[in-house]
Amino acid sequence: MSDFSLQALQARYGAKWRWLAVGTVMLGTIATVLSATIINVALPDIMQHFGIRQGQAHWMVTGFIAAMTTTMLTTGWLLDHYGLRRSLAAAMFVFTLIAIAGGFAPTPEWLIAARIGMGAVAGLMQPMAMYLVFRVFPRDMRGQAMGIYGVGVILAPALGPVIGGFIVDQLSWRYVMFAPAPVTLLGIYMVYRFLPWPVSRPAPYRFDFPGLALLALFIGPSLDALNALQHADGQGLRISLGAGVAIVALILFVLRQRHAKHPLLHLGLLQRPEFLSACLGAMALGLALFGSTYLIPLFVQSALHYSATEAGLLMLPAGIALGITFPIAGRMADRQPARWMIMGGILAFALSTTLFAVSDMSLGFAWLALWAVIGRVGLGLIMPALSTGALNPLDTDELGYGSSIINFTRQLGGAFGVNIVALTIEYGDHVNGLPTIDAFHTAWWLVTAFVLIALWPVRRIGLAGTIPAAAASAEK
Repeated sequence: MSDFSLQALQARYGAKWRWLAVGTVMLGTIATVLSATIINVALPDIMQHFGIRQGQAHWMVTGFIAAMTTTMLTTGWLLDHYGLRRSLAAAMFVFTLIAIAGGFAPTPEWLIAARIGMGAVAGLMQPMAMYLVFRVFPRDMRGQAMGIYGVGVILAPALGPVIGGFIVDQLSWRYVMFAPAPVTLLGIYMVYRFLPWPVSRPAPYRFDFPGLALLALFIGPSLDALNALQHADGQGLRISLGAGVAIVALILFVLRQRHAKHPLLHLGLLQRPEFLSACLGAMALGLALFGSTYLIPLFVQSALHYSATEAGLLMLPAGIALGITFPIAGRMADRQPARWMIMGGILAFALSTTLFAVSDMSLGFAWLALWAVIGRVGLGLIMPALSTGALNPLDTDELGYGSSIINFTRQLGGAFGVNIVALTIEYGDHVNGLPTIDAFHTAWWLVTAFVLIALWPVRRIGLAGTIPAAAASAEK
């Protein structure tokens, strides 16, 4: 079995090869999403172990997302030069090593650095999954494939808090860092078994290192300035300097991308109204997904005094509901206008966050679990339709960069969303140094407002999710 050409894999596994390939890239995404979400229920124990406040511990979440966001746009270059097989296997191996090193962290700075390193590698892996789906499936099956792919991916945020809560209560927060390693090790084995060699490669071209540096100078200092705002006393210079560096870096980054021969961010794709609308919708989705995933465990543990295990179990029904919604929504995305599914999902998610915003300490566990279920059903409607709405209109040679950009905008929304949520809580009402339930209510209202704003751009997404039967059959 030394031949891993596309033809050899299709002959060896038949029609099921596509699904084996999807399962392979799914493991990389599961590991990254698991790492992004499992840490949330461990934060109180980590803060107590190292004697740090939320502002510093928050970087274990924000640093991961910021690094992931920064490196996502490099995926197109990696795929062009090394192919999916080599790129994904190498990324999974490095991710495993960093995760294990983070589990032995002797200081909070070590742990934050490990989280940032994991995020940087995760940013390389996530767009690869969407790229593969849109490369190997015909247009009329892409929504279905994204739906099936999403079922596996959603297991990570659904089970992550449950697994994390059990690990924290029964073992130690350190084992939370080790948890993704078995997933990536299995993924490496499957990469070398089911993913093909590249069919062809473009002529080598130079990587846009200046663009990457400018992007990092925008994301890092801007998030650091937001983080410093949580404890603004004596931080005026740091906040002003960080904001100034971020603004200058953003301007220079845009100028660089406009004039570079091989830019990191292909601005030409963003000049297409439908793709731009999908990217703005993805940014709101990132804010909703990461903001609520960060907020729910903190809300129920800090304001409602739930244990880490109870906080994890609260999200389990929501994960199951999302797993059921995803394949149904995926099939619908192949046949229905993308914008109506996305708008319906936004409204469902906004209903969920509104219900959390009016919940008080007398509300039972079952009701809070139901609010989470409603929100996850909304996300299940959004995600496949958003992917097909964004990428179906693109040509084959644009899929690598298109998938990087749509993932980048989603993560950018997540990075700033988590920071804004944390900032809102920090400036809310506190008693004995802890945020009150009113502080969390304000944060929920803020998430609701940002999600509803996304209704305006996504209304422009046309009928990209609906593919004429003749065209679909022609692609097969």
